[in-house]
Amino acid sequence: MEFTPYRLLFLFLAISTAIPTSLAEDWGTYIIHMDKSAMPMTFSSHHDWYISTLSSMSSSDGILPTHLYTYNHVLDGFSAVLSGEHLDQLEKMTGHLATYPDSYGKLHTTHTPKFLGLNKNSGSWPEGKFGDDMIIGILDSGVWPESESFLDKGMGPVPERWRGACESGVEFNSSYCNRKLIGARSFSKGMKQRGLNITLPDDYDSPRDFLGHGTHTSSTAAGSPVRDADYFGYAKGTASGIAPKARIAMYKVFFFTDMNDPEAAASDVLAGMDQAMADGVDLMSLSLGFFETTFEQNPIAVGAFAAMEKGIFVACSAGNGGPHGYTIFNGAPWISTIGAGTIDRDYAADVTLGNGIKIRGKSVFPEDLFISNVTLYFGHGNESKAFCDSNSLDPQEVAGKIVFCDFPSEYDQDEVERVGAAAAIFSTDSQIFLKPTDFYIPFVAVSRKDGNLVKDYIIKSENPVVDIKFQKTVLGAKPAPQVAWFSSRGPGRRAPMILKPDILAPGVDILAAWVPNRGFAPIADDYLLTDYALLSGTSMASPHAIGVAALLKSAHPDWSPAAIRSAMMTTAYLQDNTQGPIMDMTTGVAGTPLDFGAGHINPNMAMGPGLIYDIEAQDYINFLCGLNYTSKQIKIITRRSKFSCDQANLDLNYPSFMVLLNNTNTTSYTFKRVLTNVENTNSVYHASMKQPSGMKVSVQPSVVSLAGKYSKAEFNMTVEINLGDVRTQSDYIGNFGYLTWWEANGKHVVRSPIVAAIAPIIRT
Repeated sequence: MEFTPYRLLFLFLAISTAIPTSLAEDWGTYIIHMDKSAMPMTFSSHHDWYISTLSSMSSSDGILPTHLYTYNHVLDGFSAVLSGEHLDQLEKMTGHLATYPDSYGKLHTTHTPKFLGLNKNSGSWPEGKFGDDMIIGILDSGVWPESESFLDKGMGPVPERWRGACESGVEFNSSYCNRKLIGARSFSKGMKQRGLNITLPDDYDSPRDFLGHGTHTSSTAAGSPVRDADYFGYAKGTASGIAPKARIAMYKVFFFTDMNDPEAAASDVLAGMDQAMADGVDLMSLSLGFFETTFEQNPIAVGAFAAMEKGIFVACSAGNGGPHGYTIFNGAPWISTIGAGTIDRDYAADVTLGNGIKIRGKSVFPEDLFISNVTLYFGHGNESKAFCDSNSLDPQEVAGKIVFCDFPSEYDQDEVERVGAAAAIFSTDSQIFLKPTDFYIPFVAVSRKDGNLVKDYIIKSENPVVDIKFQKTVLGAKPAPQVAWFSSRGPGRRAPMILKPDILAPGVDILAAWVPNRGFAPIADDYLLTDYALLSGTSMASPHAIGVAALLKSAHPDWSPAAIRSAMMTTAYLQDNTQGPIMDMTTGVAGTPLDFGAGHINPNMAMGPGLIYDIEAQDYINFLCGLNYTSKQIKIITRRSKFSCDQANLDLNYPSFMVLLNNTNTTSYTFKRVLTNVENTNSVYHASMKQPSGMKVSVQPSVVSLAGKYSKAEFNMTVEINLGDVRTQSDYIGNFGYLTWWEANGKHVVRSPIVAAIAPIIRT
């Protein structure tokens, strides 16, 4: 929003704005919406018109209105301090649309920290010291260092162990780094070797972010708190990273080029990961992926193995190939693979029909357009017009009206845009799939049920009219979380015996920092600029998980990457905010562990998991041997010339269980696991099993005793699957249950999913 400086006529400047106490109750601050097209030709600007409008008002007490702001982008109009008499006069003036009293909100986050249960006074934030001094390496498209999300106010000196640097380059100076953004490097040699030119206006050949993606992901993970952040009036609050006191090091590996869409060369990604390890990062997040090859050919899998050996936790996005099975990216078992879920915040517009019926629909139109008492149009009796089919509407017939489209299937705003209607109301079942950038024309998407109310009103009314108020943010939306439609599903193609994704984290309409010089919100033939943007993808989920991991590592610096992942998985929750199972937003039915892994991440519970399933580097080598990887393949991944496959084993000490069905409905498998106590007390745990039809589970021993911190207990679990004629939920899952270890007389609950799945062909 651009504010016009306080500029009034001389008459206004000469009058005191103080309001006598006796009259204070009659005055208030208001936001006034005006019709720009009604501005008389005598005015050179809308600001002058608004000022003249205010100066023409009078009141019995002799006090004139006080102009506050003129709005040029977020809405057409201005704000002012007005009396009741002024309001009466204003409503009668030409061009006036509506007036709203100023509203006052309490401090909110941009919501995902709150949705995750993070609280500054208790739980993972204070216990994890807000991620204090954890160094998170982000491999992405660069960073916009001037963003407020990277201010270092209140942060102490950079950790002495840090060995990184802030590189200078095109429109990027080494002085841009600080105690928050402690490193920034760029890796583009691989891209250049393809003969691609990385120069403006396509991208910056430097750590500066052109695309916006890296700025968004890094601020999500560890951005400093920024008050009053919003996306064109939506989601307003304090934007904070999940680990707000952690340090950020950006490694730019993703570039726009003069020939292609954004890409990252494997050589550049490996160089970035290599440098991050040399610089001393504690955690690494990569919201990108390569085609799923065998692990030794995948640069992220190779780099992540080396990171794991150094104790660096690596989280990666699961990919946006959903809702289909076998679409997982970054599925190596030493990587924490993160799926995307919704949060309980949505964006809306309020629709009031002429008969008083009020409806709330989906809208993220980026201007505060106010529609009042405008005629509704519906092509009743003509199916093509009613459906808003291509070239069906007459521009003259719908001019200045709100078009109602009763779509038989998916919505399409192209016809409404073509005819230039004032706005539209779409009746569609696709509203939950709409993205903020879909709203490049003013429209509201309502449910079929509400659409029928609108249709019925139009048909029965001689003069149907409607009011629409945009820019509504809805908190507490239900159900949430849901598995995002685009989030990639398991099983993985390269190691299907490991459940992937590992866990679900927020990844839909996430508000975080953006590059302010790159248009984001399309509107008509233009793009609006913004400092904070709403993005969706598993790219947004991975930085949430890395932020939580930073909190855990800060509180438990001796935990291995596998221990951190185990803590997040075994404490994940399985119910949404209606107390029902987490749903798949694509199908509208309950999801499965192949959709959401162990469940939705729960930072506060992960801080004290009770027990963990730990994994060492040798265990992963044994796993690679079990996959029948050749000596050459294993050497590439592990950088070891001497190793043995005497202990080849596909049964990793993983905090989840997968039973593979290969052209059969019956099978049996016995898993061996080792539990490690991470609490300071002696403890006893009892096993319980949730077994669906067609699954039989037995655990030996069913009671384990642990003598103290880091003590271990082994158990075997046999899973028998006999689906018989049971109809499976999909073509890639048989059934699933859960193993839960309950602490006797304690608070800890350690849960793991047990999944029977149809395996793809494993190629090595």
